[in-house]
Amino acid sequence: MAFSRKDFIARLGAFSLFGILPAFSGFESSSSEIIKPKRIKRGATLGLVAPGSPIYNPNDFENMITSLEGLGYTLVLGKHVKDRKGYLAGEDEDRVQDIMDMFSDDTIDAILCTRGGWGSNRILPMVDFELIKNNPKPFIGFSDITSLLLAIYKNTGLITFHGPVGKSDWNSFTVDSWDEVLINAKKAHYEIPEDQEDTFTITPGVTEGILLGGNLTVLTSMIGSDYLPDFEGAILFFEDIGEDVYRVDRMLTQLKLSGILNKINGFVFGKCTDCSSGSNSLPLKEVLNDHIGGLNIPAFYGAMISHEDRNITLPIGIKAQMDAELKTIQLLEAAVR
Repeated sequence: MAFSRKDFIARLGAFSLFGILPAFSGFESSSSEIIKPKRIKRGATLGLVAPGSPIYNPNDFENMITSLEGLGYTLVLGKHVKDRKGYLAGEDEDRVQDIMDMFSDDTIDAILCTRGGWGSNRILPMVDFELIKNNPKPFIGFSDITSLLLAIYKNTGLITFHGPVGKSDWNSFTVDSWDEVLINAKKAHYEIPEDQEDTFTITPGVTEGILLGGNLTVLTSMIGSDYLPDFEGAILFFEDIGEDVYRVDRMLTQLKLSGILNKINGFVFGKCTDCSSGSNSLPLKEVLNDHIGGLNIPAFYGAMISHEDRNITLPIGIKAQMDAELKTIQLLEAAVR
């Protein structure tokens, strides 16, 4: 008997058990199980790793340590977290080994990436996904970390977290969202603060789907690889920084030509920070309307997903509902157990 995507998602809830869900084609990862990591506590031990670029300024590094310790966390630094090799935080083999060490260390409660930059794509072939699957814990970051968030989810079923990096501004908004999702295990409700500017609905409507996404540039660079999950029925979310509007247009065109945009149930663009529109450019809003408006799916711009100061913690692989007119996202289940 046929039933709608919304009915399909509703029926998945009946299978939830001990934080592990069976994978259904089009709505879950390609792994055989969905794994929810254990929630963390204030005072938990965070492993800090640098999969991409290093924190160049020593003062910024120390400020990160001070901020996280000030929140009550115990910190364990990856052996190579301070390494430098040009724009990379050391050798590929060393950066991935730090991640594997943190997953295999039972004293580490969660893994936080210090920053993005570039380099996570380079280490994907070296990741031991079986080790991660057997030692699940929260893995958090954004921007360049997108590739690891999606690859880990796709190859292990582990829910990952698009959230702040160590170098982020740990203001009350960012911390409250982190706490709601990772500590309090809430079905988080995300809405745009009243003082947030430059928000708009692309197409009104309400829909449900699995949350998938991250940095637009990084995700499109992964098309054609074995590290992207199936986007069928997903709520696809993006953010980016420093991209000319024509490049955003080019990347959305690539997503369309690859068939990804035709699969999704909903679309959310957080912020494209410092994405310029020169005199011979098109407005970003027009480009989004060109590519997304014609899909006839709920879509909006302006969610607190960005390279700016205030950021939400958004789980990759969790069922959610979005309302494009109200510009809200509601988790339909907790992301941790």
